Amino acid sequence: MAKKQAFGEEALQAKAAHRRMAKVVIASKNDKGKYAYKEAIIEQDDVKEYIQQNKA
Repeated sequence: MAKKQAFGEEALQAKAAHRRMAKVVIASKNDKGKYAYKEAIIEQDDVKEYIQQNKA
């Protein structure tokens, strides 16, 4: 059985409902001189705020 496709308003609403996510990797240098990486998946709109809050 074929999947029913949505057109018009229904398709736009479904597309808007999906959350756009971004993977952010922040590098920091530890006491021994090696780098540690912190990964997070957050909403695309919050990327700049997240980076500002997690700067070393």
